[in-house]
Amino acid sequence: MKTYLSGFLTSLILAIIIGFAVIPLLKKLKFGQNILNYVTEHNYKSGTPTMGGVIFIASAIIGFIIFAKPDKYLSTVCITVGLSYMAVGFIDDFIKIKLKRNKGLSAIQKTVFELIIAVIISIFALTRGLTKVYLPFFNFTVDLGFAFIPVCVLVFVATTNSVNLTDGLDGLASGVTYIVLLTFGTIILLQTKTFANNYTSVVEYENVALLLFTLAGGLVGYLLFNTHKASVFMGDTGSLALGGFVAITSIVSGNLLFVPIVGITYALSSISVIVQVVYYKKTKKRVFLMAPIHHHFQHKGFDEGKIAVGYKLLTLILGLICVISYL
Repeated sequence: MKTYLSGFLTSLILAIIIGFAVIPLLKKLKFGQNILNYVTEHNYKSGTPTMGGVIFIASAIIGFIIFAKPDKYLSTVCITVGLSYMAVGFIDDFIKIKLKRNKGLSAIQKTVFELIIAVIISIFALTRGLTKVYLPFFNFTVDLGFAFIPVCVLVFVATTNSVNLTDGLDGLASGVTYIVLLTFGTIILLQTKTFANNYTSVVEYENVALLLFTLAGGLVGYLLFNTHKASVFMGDTGSLALGGFVAITSIVSGNLLFVPIVGITYALSSISVIVQVVYYKKTKKRVFLMAPIHHHFQHKGFDEGKIAVGYKLLTLILGLICVISYL
């Protein structure tokens, strides 16, 4: 446990150092966020530096490299996938900044990029025999076989887009996600102890857990700059990368069925948007004052900070329930 806590702390400190160095540079380069004009509560945020995802991703990878053990093939795959989604997000953010608008890549373009990465990784996981998944709250696994591919692709697309939607308030996506990452890291460590015979190399999965801990540490350090009122936003550079990391680490560890449980707030963001769109098309009326649902709460008068804390508490409760099931 000393290694994981050391990785967490190192990444946290690095994120603070990198943040103080990078944020002034982002301001100098005029990499400011363009705010949607119909979110009137956020008008004052226009021009706030974006692409802040590089802060916690860089700190996490450095922290991981420092403390990782040998046999880090799977964790290297996870980093590659996370960086691939980060690249898609970077392109999206860069277009927004360059053209001074809130829209970057089109929905189709973004989805195509996400699907390509998801399909490649799904086939990789299938060929590596990583098709067994843990059933939440039950001490056994189920082999999905070829059905793993569509399930895996769904997890990638749903998670990356849901984290992206959740990144709508100061400290919301970052606050929720560090708890998600710590939960998955802890679950993996408990599984390697309880089901040691299931693994050809326990060290491989311990390194995946370490990556999750360093990512969580990076996010906690990043929150120094991202809590209300935020001095930097993670942008799609950060949110798509986080979604990619959550998806790939859950997939290679067999924990993809835990994603909608621990990541319940991600699911709420996506479901609220889907419900809003479908209901409006049928009735020309809205279920929520605004979707995703965190904006509904904001329009109801709830403070951004309180909404973020509420989301974190819900995530923490469900995360602890999942962890306790392995104790």
